[in-house]
Amino acid sequence: MRRMSVKPTTAADIPALQTVLDGTGLFPSDLLPEMMEPYLNGQSEAFWLSCHYKEVAVGFAYTRPEELTQGTWNMLALAVVPELQGQGYGAALVAGVEDHLRQMGERMIIVETSGAHAYSSARRFYASLGYEEEARDPRFLEQGR
Repeated sequence: MRRMSVKPTTAADIPALQTVLDGTGLFPSDLLPEMMEPYLNGQSEAFWLSCHYKEVAVGFAYTRPEELTQGTWNMLALAVVPELQGQGYGAALVAGVEDHLRQMGERMIIVETSGAHAYSSARRFYASLGYEEEARDPRFLEQGR
């Protein structure tokens, strides 16, 4: 594994994280500045962590409180630039999210992904980190369902 650091995302990370999004296709990169604005302005409980390699953001995790619950958080996005996937960056981000929530005294994290075949590597990744699958719906991320 290469030398990396995980730290709170800053506005300066946005261009590099847009490159991550362009490479992964997780969601359109032009949405990122607006999505991050409440966090960057301190107007949201949600938090963003970035993983850096050689001082450049190469991945991120976005986590927010789950509505209508106490102490439950949902990690809604996790992405690492494709050429560095499988080298521990995603695991470092998840560990950073878990540490942050533990320090806050929170009780649970939810990670959602699709049950579709295209997401099998994501399910294996989370299982390798000790996450337990609670349900599977292969249509979870399909439109019109």
